[in-house]
Amino acid sequence: MIDVHYWPTPNGKKLTIQLEESGVDYNVVYCEIGRGAQFEEDFLRISPNNRMPAIVDHQPADGGGPLSVFESGACMLYIADKCGRFGGDTPRQRWEVCQWLMWQMANQGPKFGERGHFARLKDSQGDQSYALKRFDDELHRLYGVLNNRLYDRRYLAGDHYSIADMACYPWVEGWEAQGIDIDEFRYFRRWFNELSQRPALQRGMAVGSELRQDYSSMSEEERKRVVTLLYNQRARPAPDSGGIEE
Repeated sequence: MIDVHYWPTPNGKKLTIQLEESGVDYNVVYCEIGRGAQFEEDFLRISPNNRMPAIVDHQPADGGGPLSVFESGACMLYIADKCGRFGGDTPRQRWEVCQWLMWQMANQGPKFGERGHFARLKDSQGDQSYALKRFDDELHRLYGVLNNRLYDRRYLAGDHYSIADMACYPWVEGWEAQGIDIDEFRYFRRWFNELSQRPALQRGMAVGSELRQDYSSMSEEERKRVVTLLYNQRARPAPDSGGIEE
């Protein structure tokens, strides 16, 4: 059994898609990020970067005690290795998968996330026109990267559906709200429409869908509390004593 510490964001949905596709028994532990659950000590022992998702495998391959993994890409690689599925069957395939999983982690996720951040800001936060133009252009460029990659291959890593596809899909589900004309990227559109029909992917995307926060329905006071909690974080101080000194 795998515990997945989760909230229904694109990063969280990567793992529920993979777990559903892999047929793994898993238990969802909701990590309510708007309440600050990601900063609680129990969670920090699993994910020291105070970010979800993270997993705890209660039956690791080495037969030892529970094993925790944080960072969504590392979690996906761990589950792929554990199940022997969707990570590439040969060294060459594995590196194709890893390249595109790393592309998602380093490019698609951060840039799409930044675009969403600046799009949500109110006028009271100042002129965001440069930031919006910067990240709108970057989103468009990254959709082009996907489109060109899928020009002559069915999936991102080649002919086989993999964790690279699962990682990218939740970030593009909202292409319309992102201001993207899907007809401009016809090879991406073919891939997106095919994946959207997969029952396991649909189940993974649906996990916790009723829990998503609607910022528009919050009071101004509640919205400010959440913004203060989630944005502009600085370093968490280390303990004063008991550590390894110089």
